[in-house]
Order: sequence, then structure tokens, then C-alpha cells
Amino acid sequence: MNRRPIIGVPADRRILDPHPFHVVGEKYLQAVIEGADALPVIIPALADHLEADEILKGVDGVLLTGSPSNVEPHHYAGEPSEPGTLHDSHRDAVTLPLARRALDTGVPLLAVCRGFQELNVVLGGTLHQNVHDVPGYHNHRENPDDPLDVQYGPSHDVNLVEGGLLYGLAGASRVSVNSLHSQGVAKLADGVSVEAVADDGLIEAFNVDTVQGFALAIQWHPEWKMGQDDFSTAIFRTFGNACREYADKRQV
Repeated sequence: MNRRPIIGVPADRRILDPHPFHVVGEKYLQAVIEGADALPVIIPALADHLEADEILKGVDGVLLTGSPSNVEPHHYAGEPSEPGTLHDSHRDAVTLPLARRALDTGVPLLAVCRGFQELNVVLGGTLHQNVHDVPGYHNHRENPDDPLDVQYGPSHDVNLVEGGLLYGLAGASRVSVNSLHSQGVAKLADGVSVEAVADDGLIEAFNVDTVQGFALAIQWHPEWKMGQDDFSTAIFRTFGNACREYADKRQV
């Protein structure tokens, strides 16, 4: 193809003094540009005005990003959240149906952190709202008082499943990753293959088996200073290649 593939990146909705804004972290946009060699397009969190199929006609891939907000628990029949939990119902209303239609239509999909949790929910899985309160699991949260380089620095190892996509990209069975999340997989959705598991048994990555296109979910943050890490770069490069292949097929 002669042009870079277009990757849709759904936005969070935030209230900023006191107006609503639709925002995406620059690190995700930068990773799409540099790692996937693609053009990012921000998708606003305006579900009442957007149809998933209309969005997907204009993009060659979708990146579901991380976010400080949690998926609202009613989407997976969970208990009400603790008071003060940050939610973003506007994002949920866009990302959940968009991810479902991307899977159905074969649009390449990469899901990171909150996106990982969203994809598990879309496929019928459930979430622990506070992994650190579940017996047997470690605290997977960052310390917000640390500098960003420390928050996003290596936190724990994950074991990569032999024969999986990530195992092939890493060329190793174990890698060190960052960890900045409170939610995590409780029940893993059907129709997926586990790609990575933390040392406490928490599932950290999975691949969707029941679709034709690229669909990978990762709990950690490979977008952070992606260009300084070969494994993270390989993840975004592979995603970008899948988006290019999809775009080429659409042009035939």
C-alpha cells in the first residue's frame, strides 16, 4: 500500500476546568506512529453520534489504550465499585461495541491495560476490581508518588507461553514488564489463548482464537518508551504489519 495504515484510538472523556474533553495519551499516539508506522486517529467518546461499523470503515486497526478509569462492573455482572472509583461510561459505550465489531469483521485489534480488561469483558470474561485485595495475588499497582520512569519501570516478570505470539516476538520464555493496574482477570473469556502469566498466576496477555484477524490483549504498557525496548517495538511493529495487510486486502 502507498499510505500508512490508519489506526483508530478511542478517547477517554475527562472533565477539565469544567468542560468535557476527549483525550488520548501521547505515548499511545507516538507508539502508533513510530512502532506501527501508522497514522493514529482519535475516536471521540460520543457513542450517541457514532456507529461502530461506520468507524471501522475508516480505519485499518484499533488500539484500545490504558486509562486511569475502570470498566463499569455492570458490564460483567460485577459487584458495585468502591466509592471513589473512577469510571468512564462514555468510553465504555464506545470501546465495548467497537471491540466486538472489530473482532466480528476482522479489523486488527491491540488492547493495552484497560483495553485488555475491556476485551476480556467483551468476550464474556469477568474482572477482579482490586487484584491486590484477592488472596494469592500481589499488588500490581504503581506508586503514584514515584517519578514516571519508576512507575513505568520494570515491576515483575511474566512467563510467556511457548508457541505463542509473544514468545516468538521476545525470543524468550520470561520477560520483565511494568505494572500499573488494580483491575485484572477473574474469569478469562472463552475462545482465547493465554500468552503471558505473572508469577502470582494472574493472566497478563491473551490472544483471541475465534477471529480471523489480529487480536492481542496485553495487561502491561508496551507503549511506554517503546523505542527503547526491542520486545515492545516488536509488538507494535507486528500490530502495524497486521493493519497494513488488512488495508491491502480491503483495496483489492
